[in-house]
Amino acid sequence: MNFPEHLTGLRNLSKTDIDDIFELTGIFKKKIISKEPLEKVLGGKSVINMFFENSTRTRTSFEFAEKKLGMDVVNFNESGSSLSKGESFTDTLKNIEAMKFDFAVVRHPDSGIITVFRDLTSSRIINAGDGINEHPTQGLLDLYTLQEEFGSLKNLNVCIVGNICHSRVALSNIFGLLKFGVNVSVCGPVPFIPGYIEGLGVSVYTDIDNAVKNNDVLNILRVQTERDASALLPSLTEYSRHYCITKERLRLNPKIKILHPGPMNINVEIDYEASVSADSLIFNQVTNGLAVKCALFTLMSKTDF
Repeated sequence: MNFPEHLTGLRNLSKTDIDDIFELTGIFKKKIISKEPLEKVLGGKSVINMFFENSTRTRTSFEFAEKKLGMDVVNFNESGSSLSKGESFTDTLKNIEAMKFDFAVVRHPDSGIITVFRDLTSSRIINAGDGINEHPTQGLLDLYTLQEEFGSLKNLNVCIVGNICHSRVALSNIFGLLKFGVNVSVCGPVPFIPGYIEGLGVSVYTDIDNAVKNNDVLNILRVQTERDASALLPSLTEYSRHYCITKERLRLNPKIKILHPGPMNINVEIDYEASVSADSLIFNQVTNGLAVKCALFTLMSKTDF
């Protein structure tokens, strides 16, 4: 199988690559749901998780997948590393390279830095989120969740709602969904909608109620205050008043399903009742994320399962 050596983004994966991931994801998910022990198919392989930004779901699911597959796992902590003593970033990577890890899972606040890791190490690189560029494993688990729910993605209507201009999740979803023939749109206040977005083949809603009525799925994004997104708004209260996905708002379309990559800011972009409603696939996404990562490591290792 000619599967890519690195996962830098969904823009670089073919539909066939994604189909291969999903086929294996289904096998792993059945075992995860039943709590059946996985074969340690990657015993002897090593991985370093290098997270330069905080994370709960992504970091935990990566580490859990790695250990389920039998990998030797090392977690890199920036604050406890020699970077805090003045060592350059390049020298840190050179030292990591000297230890010859098979894989490096990287999350970093700078867009595009994944290529630096790829060029300075011999490890197989998995992008766990780089700046406002891409978050490919989140995109994969979102697509898998929708395929699992609807059976087919073709001609599905999916609207990504919220802080599009700061969202690596939005871009990975867009690149992935379009490969499967999905009708993709975005919705949010004007400052949150990047000017290039329609050039990607995406339509734009300005009215959230119309977005709810005309779509099968909403993928709801939080306002990323750590990237100064709130500076683009009059207030979070005003944003919530116009764009918060509430249980009441979902009644406009009884068949709609909702996703959220987490973490959720309850009563900002979504209320609690909507997040736990029958319309919500949010916690399915988390389970699917673990299965996707198991599939991804197996395929990237060229390992039979």
